[in-house]
Amino acid sequence: MRKIKEFVIEKLLLSSALITIAITIGIILVLSIEAFYFFSEVSILDFLTDTEWTPLFTNKHFGIMALLSGTLLTTFIAIAFAVPVGLSISIYLSEYAPKSFRKTIKPLLELLAAVPTVVYGFFALMVVTPFLQGIFPELSGFNALSAGLVMGVMIIPYISSLSEDALHAVPYSLREASYGMGSTRLQNSFRVIVPAASSGIIVSIILAISRAIGETMIVAIAAGQQPRLTFDPTVPVETITSYIVQVSLGDVQHGSLEYRTIFAAGITLFVFTFLLNTLSHKMRKKFREKYE
Repeated sequence: MRKIKEFVIEKLLLSSALITIAITIGIILVLSIEAFYFFSEVSILDFLTDTEWTPLFTNKHFGIMALLSGTLLTTFIAIAFAVPVGLSISIYLSEYAPKSFRKTIKPLLELLAAVPTVVYGFFALMVVTPFLQGIFPELSGFNALSAGLVMGVMIIPYISSLSEDALHAVPYSLREASYGMGSTRLQNSFRVIVPAASSGIIVSIILAISRAIGETMIVAIAAGQQPRLTFDPTVPVETITSYIVQVSLGDVQHGSLEYRTIFAAGITLFVFTFLLNTLSHKMRKKFREKYE
């Protein structure tokens, strides 16, 4: 009976792994096939080098750089805000906060990840943008800055929670050795604990970047839907994900060239994320070898 149970569990685990692989392959095939039909009509060189993205206009341009710049701009703003805040929170909870405070605050902090992104989008549009316009009067009603900042708030739990787990996992003997050498708590935190937990911290930042790149509703609501090649955070921009939402609403004929642009944009986002994760994996491996 025990062997039967182990056999069933083993096959269930194998089936779960195979289902995951099959779903991934299916996603890649769908994107690749539809993108192939798109690139059979549109030059891939124009797709990568043209600076305008107007597939729904009479004068059609298919330059993905306009959408990619909006995606990178909002992601950069989000990461620039979330990484310092998230790491500061994780260091405080791990090295300074009492255990009772840590047990209370950490679950509350993780609730930020459970807030629907559409709520974040309306918060960015109705609260953050008017507040920023009081500081920067020239700021547009739809802009990359407010969308990026609210995206940063959204991904803070990813960085703070995972980084705190990595910091908390550092052996206490390492802390004692550092204090024994005369280090202060601040020196111990930033010169010993953070480097020792660097692989876990990098993982948290990578996860946050991937989450920011794939975010849809915040940028669709607060950033506007004006594709342009710019890195000015005060003007409306459009990201790859918000464009996919725009076309998927049903106003574009299914199977048309305009409809297939969402698959070309989707496979671009997929390739970009894959390259980013591959690079981050190598960085994580390098840091792990350095400090282990």
